[in-house]
Amino acid sequence: MKKILIVSANPTNTNQLRLNEEVREIQDGLERSKSRDKFEIITKLAVRTDDLRRALLDREPQIVHFCGHGAGDEGLALEDNTGQMQLVNTESLARLFKLFKDKIECVLLNACYSEVQAEAIYQHINCVVGMNQALGDRAAIKFAVGFYDALGAGRSYEDAYEFGCSAIDIENIPEYSTPVLKSRNLVRDSQTTSAVPVSLENPEGQVPLESRFYVERSPIEIDCYETILQPGALIRIKAPRQMGKTSLMSRVLSYASQKGYQTASLNFQLADAEFLSSIDRFLQWFCASITYELNLPDKLDDYWKGVVGSKNKCTNYFQRYLLPAINTPIVLGLDEVDEVFKHPIIAADFFGLLRAWHEQSKNQATWKNLRLLIVHSKEVYIPLNINQSPFNVGLPIELPDLNQIQVMDLVKRHGINWSDSQVEELRKLVDGHPYLVRVALYEIARNRITFPKLQQIAATEEGPYSDHLRRHWLNLQTDAELLDAIKQVVTADCAVDVGTTEAFKLRSMGLVKFQGNDVIPLCDLYRQYFCDRLGIEN
Repeated sequence: MKKILIVSANPTNTNQLRLNEEVREIQDGLERSKSRDKFEIITKLAVRTDDLRRALLDREPQIVHFCGHGAGDEGLALEDNTGQMQLVNTESLARLFKLFKDKIECVLLNACYSEVQAEAIYQHINCVVGMNQALGDRAAIKFAVGFYDALGAGRSYEDAYEFGCSAIDIENIPEYSTPVLKSRNLVRDSQTTSAVPVSLENPEGQVPLESRFYVERSPIEIDCYETILQPGALIRIKAPRQMGKTSLMSRVLSYASQKGYQTASLNFQLADAEFLSSIDRFLQWFCASITYELNLPDKLDDYWKGVVGSKNKCTNYFQRYLLPAINTPIVLGLDEVDEVFKHPIIAADFFGLLRAWHEQSKNQATWKNLRLLIVHSKEVYIPLNINQSPFNVGLPIELPDLNQIQVMDLVKRHGINWSDSQVEELRKLVDGHPYLVRVALYEIARNRITFPKLQQIAATEEGPYSDHLRRHWLNLQTDAELLDAIKQVVTADCAVDVGTTEAFKLRSMGLVKFQGNDVIPLCDLYRQYFCDRLGIEN
């Protein structure tokens, strides 16, 4: 008889999950199976670190199932003596499971972002399942049901994993690719593509909500989801172009919508030049655009009267009309606000207004219902009063490049089976830049190019990055100081100091990354391309 140890933890200071339902579904499924006499289920709830170790020692299970919260690189969430969250780091978990490598056959981590722990535990346990991104309650329960239904029918752990993913997929839940299996019983040719057909997606623009090619960067999404539910929330998302800012914004807006909030998004690239000629015209455009997004009748004429200034009129329009008209919190996604930076006078007034609204939300019930998402790529070089700027308050989010595990996950989602060394070669070429990685995998998965060929032509006009690289080159040529700075960066053998302003501008363009106060090229692709354009031997 195989023992299944189910351990769960849902600390009081975390989102409440339907863990009891998950445990009950597992028990019900196994009890009705033809192999029910071959399994014994042991459950441990509200598990603390001592509880986990003792349960493993006392029960000696063959299967360990964890359900609860995960925090990616930070670890899994257990409980402390007061019921609050206590994160257990990845190394400690791996060390613990190493002590049971001759007893435990399979570990299932049914928790968000648990692939990091799965990879570490897999060094000692032959079969481990983790999650490569956030996983909703429905998907978590369906995966567990499918997994244990298959085990109860006498199928292998590997088959059970496939049944679990299928159980998610058949319910039209888009998270069917979130579970990740690591098993020594599976042998694949690392040079070939998967036999499973993959529906590919052209890597341009924002990643659609239902896309299987969006990779979450833990714990950023969870932080945003939790913050946007707070009264008067303000989230600032900053990253270079094509790093996934708009894709993240759309997911936060979607999450808020699922919670019953009203949402509206506005891309400031859509503002015609005539509306950027004065703060009055600009704020009228802003109010009218948000009104349209909220499907409300335009009442600008009723509020744009009198001698009070434009900022007061705009504030009154929101406070007396838009916010009361929507009887739920309103989340505004303000994308590409960099466009406003080009107009310093308008920027100072507009961003000062957003900061004032955020401050009012701390004391006034009406303004608590307004939640703001501000998305930009450039540093804020315009002079803003520190007490009137929204760029030093709220939750700051800087989107990082994809790490090794995330790139490997994206490789698998494209139906490509690569070794760790091949993934590392791709990261050397384009770092973890989401767009550059996806372009490479898209072309390789379509059999339009091999990776060795991509390495050969990537930095040339023949390669798939030609438009992307040419845009950067044209932008650099308009600024002599930036051109000189990038020349220093790509010709140096180590990180260099090019000055604070130039360093941040190059980072805003996504061309470099920091090492302390100095910078290096983001990747080999940029070093090769700019050396060639500057006539420098690489």
